[in-house]
Amino acid sequence: MAVTLLVLLAGALVCSLLSIIAALRYLAVRPPALKVLSPISILKPLSGLDHGLESNLRTFFEQDYPEFEILFAFRAADDPAAAVVEKLRREYPAVPSRVLITGEPPYPNAKVYSLDRMLAAAANDLVVMSDSDTRVSRGLLRTVAAEFQDPSLGVATCPYRAVAGPSFWSRLEATGMNTDFIGGILVARMVEGMQFAVGPTIAARRHVLQSIGGFDRLKDYLAEDFVMGKFAAEAGHGVILSSCVIEHHIGSADLRHNAAHRIRWARSTRRSRPWGYLGQVFTMPLPLALLVCAVERSFWPALPLAFAVRGLAAYVVSARVLRARLNWFLVPLEDLAGFCFWVAGFFGNTIIWRGRRYRLYEDGRFELLPAVPLRERFGTYDAEP
Repeated sequence: MAVTLLVLLAGALVCSLLSIIAALRYLAVRPPALKVLSPISILKPLSGLDHGLESNLRTFFEQDYPEFEILFAFRAADDPAAAVVEKLRREYPAVPSRVLITGEPPYPNAKVYSLDRMLAAAANDLVVMSDSDTRVSRGLLRTVAAEFQDPSLGVATCPYRAVAGPSFWSRLEATGMNTDFIGGILVARMVEGMQFAVGPTIAARRHVLQSIGGFDRLKDYLAEDFVMGKFAAEAGHGVILSSCVIEHHIGSADLRHNAAHRIRWARSTRRSRPWGYLGQVFTMPLPLALLVCAVERSFWPALPLAFAVRGLAAYVVSARVLRARLNWFLVPLEDLAGFCFWVAGFFGNTIIWRGRRYRLYEDGRFELLPAVPLRERFGTYDAEP
């Protein structure tokens, strides 16, 4: 057991060193000079009033780019986010924008349905799909346009800096996202190239999306962003990790809601990329070092070594690539929490998403499970939870 754990730890240390090399290689890439100002359509699926929504959306209206439009999609006209959008549309009348009311989605992934409706209405071939909890720099569209001057490029996925809310659990999760999560993406980029995409902001060509079957092919997948890049790469289109880093505001949540979110993410990742999920064990040197020391105390030097290598990798990835500030006291705590959620991700096949329960399948698809009336569950009220 000790030898096995020591081998895994050695692999994790190598992986941490690889993330440093991968980060430096990513930083060495610069987008080409912008010569062609292609018109761009921004697609914004919205549902509910996220914290900081107005500030997030404002950054898209204030893009330093001559020709772009913004499309917004709501399920219903009375969505609370609609008032925020209308306020901004009045404030920025020079920015072309439209609002679509989609109604209830006919398939599990409501976000994909909204994107499908907006893409059909969009005026341009180059589109930027962005979630409501993202905040971007004024140069996002210029960077995207510069990168898409390469005619072979089909999809570009933006790395993101997680911005935590005030809760402890939110800060803990942001620590993991800004260190090991992006570190794993950088290593995958260096080793095999970008064979996938990650939200919450992705740019793509309309004809590339159509060539992989459109959103109709993505509608049954929970991780539609991942398979969008995967299908594009398999079809021979270029997929890159963009040079533009965005902000992903993850909000604040208590332990129960944060744990539900992270387990949903883990279960989804395990099905989207099963071998990659298994390989995440090599992104966890500190938990492995603790296990090694627990099994064989004479191996105690492994612990400070793991701390040193993990700390250096966390600094390079978070501070140099994402320009994020780290709370170093949270790094070992997040490593232990992340290890627990990674183990939990191997169990269970259902998730809760926006108050609804879904079943996950082995190929990454999912389906909505019918709500069970309280009378059937408890023998009392005939009302849905």
